[in-house]
Amino acid sequence: MARRQGVSHNEAVRKRGRTGKRRPAADALVFSFLSAADAVEARLEAALSPTGLSLAKLAVLHFLADAKEALPLSDLAARQHCVRSNITQLVDRLEKDGLVRRRPDPEDRRSVLAELTPAGQQAHAKGVRALAEAQRAIVRALKAGEATSLQNALTALTS
Repeated sequence: MARRQGVSHNEAVRKRGRTGKRRPAADALVFSFLSAADAVEARLEAALSPTGLSLAKLAVLHFLADAKEALPLSDLAARQHCVRSNITQLVDRLEKDGLVRRRPDPEDRRSVLAELTPAGQQAHAKGVRALAEAQRAIVRALKAGEATSLQNALTALTS
């Protein structure tokens, strides 16, 4: 009688655990997570595109709108978690689009402040609406319990 090759049934059950489901390989799971994050980001960027904004531009407008006052570029860079040269380029584009204006900091001659223009306030509101709708569409794509499971998994990964 020939002996079967491979893993015995009992060994396979032990590897699957009590749920009967096999855990995905770590690399496959992490790359799936990164791929999903890229896909979500692409959907959000696409939703903002008709407004003339990107996620990065909307974030700067959002920081300025929340602050309700002009902010130093160095503060914007810190809030955006990027280097000052990136914020300078981003504010350059926003200023060119008429959404932000620069002005000198009256308390520090070396510093420059950025503030929202009325057009920037309108663009911010339009971008927030577009982003919220895209976020709702993403969540609607999940089944009832999947959103809760996903939130729990993300919380576990970030705590």
